Amino acid sequence: MSMGAVWYARRLSRMGPREVGGRAVDAARRRLWRTARPHVPQAAGARFTAALPAGALADVPADASKRLIAEAERLMAGRATYFGVERDDMTDPDWSLDPRTGLRAPADYAFDVPYRQEDLVGDIKQIWEPSRHQYLTVLAAAYALSGDERYAERVAAHLRSWWAANPPLRGVHWVSGIELGIRLLSWVWIRRLLDGWPGAAALFEDNQVARRQIWHHQRWLAAFPSRGSSANNHVIAEAAGQFAAGCAFRWYPTSARWRTDALRQLDRQLRANTFPSGLNRELATEYHGLVLELGLAALAEADIAGVPVPATTRLVLLRMTDALAAVVDRRLRPPRQGDADDGHGLILDGAGTDRWGSLLATGEAVFGRLGWWPEVPGTDVRTPLLAALIRRFDRTVHRPATRPSRFADAGMTILRAPGEIWCRCDGGPHGFLSIAAHAHADALSVEVRHDGVDVLADPGTYCYHGQPEWRSYFRSTLGHNTLQLDDRDQSTSGGPFLWTRHARTRVLADGPERWSAEHDGYQPSVHRRDVELAAEQSELRVFDEVRGPHRTVRLAFHLGPTITAELQGNRAHLRWTRDGDDRSAVLDLPGQLTWQAHHGESDPPLGWYSAGFGRKEPATTLVGTGFTDGTQGFTTVLRFHG
Repeated sequence: MSMGAVWYARRLSRMGPREVGGRAVDAARRRLWRTARPHVPQAAGARFTAALPAGALADVPADASKRLIAEAERLMAGRATYFGVERDDMTDPDWSLDPRTGLRAPADYAFDVPYRQEDLVGDIKQIWEPSRHQYLTVLAAAYALSGDERYAERVAAHLRSWWAANPPLRGVHWVSGIELGIRLLSWVWIRRLLDGWPGAAALFEDNQVARRQIWHHQRWLAAFPSRGSSANNHVIAEAAGQFAAGCAFRWYPTSARWRTDALRQLDRQLRANTFPSGLNRELATEYHGLVLELGLAALAEADIAGVPVPATTRLVLLRMTDALAAVVDRRLRPPRQGDADDGHGLILDGAGTDRWGSLLATGEAVFGRLGWWPEVPGTDVRTPLLAALIRRFDRTVHRPATRPSRFADAGMTILRAPGEIWCRCDGGPHGFLSIAAHAHADALSVEVRHDGVDVLADPGTYCYHGQPEWRSYFRSTLGHNTLQLDDRDQSTSGGPFLWTRHARTRVLADGPERWSAEHDGYQPSVHRRDVELAAEQSELRVFDEVRGPHRTVRLAFHLGPTITAELQGNRAHLRWTRDGDDRSAVLDLPGQLTWQAHHGESDPPLGWYSAGFGRKEPATTLVGTGFTDGTQGFTTVLRFHG
C-alpha cells in the first residue's frame, strides 16, 4: 500500500458513518461541477448599504492611524512579509507563485490541484496567504482614514487582477473553504472602507465580474462545508465569511437562505468549538484568537444589517474574551499551546499593533471589562470600527468575579506569583475531535515566563506541509517541556494533521500554588507530574514520577531564545535581560539523569524556537537521559533571582 493510501486509510478510520456519507456526496458534487455551468443571477440594481456609521473613523486613535499608514506605504512600495519570507513583488503579485520555492500552482480544475504536495505546487501557505486579501483591507483602511486615492486605486487594481487570474473553480484558490470564507470577509470590509471613494460601486455592485465572484464563493461554501472530524476553526471561518457576505452583499435570490444557514452553522460551531470555560477546544491558542476575531466580525455584520443572532452566539464570544483576559501574562501574551499559523480573521492595523491587546480592547468596548482584567496600554484601528457596528452587550450574565486560574474542562491551569512568574500547566485533552488536527503531544508540559520572557518555552509550530521532519519535531513530546519514554511520543501521529491514538490526561490536584496530573500515553506505565510554585521564594518545583516497568527516559526543558545557559553537571545557570535589566535564574535538574545542552541542531532537529509560522531560530534545549524502574522520581527546581 502506498504512503498516500496508508494516510487515507488512517484518515477514514477517524470518521463516523455520517461523515463518510457526507464526504461521498461532496466527491460526487465535485465531479458534477467539473462540467456543470450554473446560472449566475445578474443581481441587477444591487446596492451596498453596510457602510460605517458617521463619525466612526474619527474615533480611531492618531497613533494607530499612523502605524496603519506606515504599513500601507510599505505595501504600496510592493513590500510584504509572509511567514518569514520578504516579498518585494506586491505591486503586481503573481497569485499562484510560491516565492520560497519558486514554483507556481497549476491553474487546473480546483479539485485536481494536489495542494498538499509541495514538490508540485509549492508552499501552499505562501500562495494562499496574500489571496486572503487582508493586506488589501489594510490599504482600504488607509484610504478611509486618509482619503488618499492611491490606496483605493491599488486595491481596485489588485482585486481586478485577482478576479481575472482566478475564475471560479480554477486553480489553487478554490480548494479550501477557510480561504474562501476569510476572503469574503475581507471583500466586505474592503467595500465598506472604500465607501467614500467614487469608484467603489463600479468595483463591486456595478461590476459583473465582482458579482459573479461573490456568488460563486457563496455557492462553494454552501456546497462544501468542513464536516465531522474536520469541523474545527475552518468551519467557523467558512460560516463567518458566508454570513458576512449574506448580510453585506444581499444581492441574490439565495442570499437570505445562505445567510440563515450560515448563521445557524456559526452559532452551532462556535458552541461546539468552545469549552464552557471559554477556551477554544482545539487547545491551540492562536486558533482561539482566530475564532474570536471571526465571531466578532460576523457579529458586526449582523448588527449593522439588523439580523437577530442567537443569544448563545454573543455569550460564547463573551466567555472567549473573558478567558483570554484570564490566561494572558502581564505583557498580554497568551499561552503558546498547540499549533499556530499566524492566521487572522480581520486585519485593519499596521505592524506593531498587539493582536491580543486589540482583542481585549474590542472585548471591553463590546462586553465591558471586569475589574480583574489586565490593562491594555496600546491602541488599534479595528476596535473603534467594530465597536461602531456591534451593539453593546447589555444582558446581565454570570461572569467571573475574580481572575480564573483553573480551566478544568480544558485542563489548563495558570500558576502566578504576584507580578512576574507565570506558569501554564497542561492537563487537558489531547485535542479536538477524532483527528485532533492542531494538537501537540504535550501532555503534562509546562510553560514558564518571568515578566513576559519565555524561560521554559513552548517551542511553537514552524511549519505544516513540505518539511515532515520539522513538523514532527515541533509537535512531538521531545519538543515540549515534559517527559518522554522509550524515544516515542505520548500520542500516535498518523500524519501532519492526524493523531490516531490520543493520550488521556487526568488532573489530580489543582490549587493556586500546586498542580498535579497524570497521563496514560505510555501504557502500561503512567507518567505523573506535580508542579508547585512557592511565590515568596520565587521558586518553581517540578516532580516527575513514572509508575510501571523499566523504561528509558528523556526529560526536556526548552529555554526561550533570549535565555543563555551555562550547564554544569545537573545545574544550569540562566541569564537574560528585560528592558535593559539583567535577570538570572538557576535550574537544578534531576541528578539521576545525564544532562546535555542542545542548540540549533538539525539532524535530528533539537534546540529550536519558532516565534511565528515559517520562522525558527536556535535556542537551548536541556535534555536529561537515563532510566526509570518505576520506584524513583525526578525533581527539577527553578529559582529566580532578583
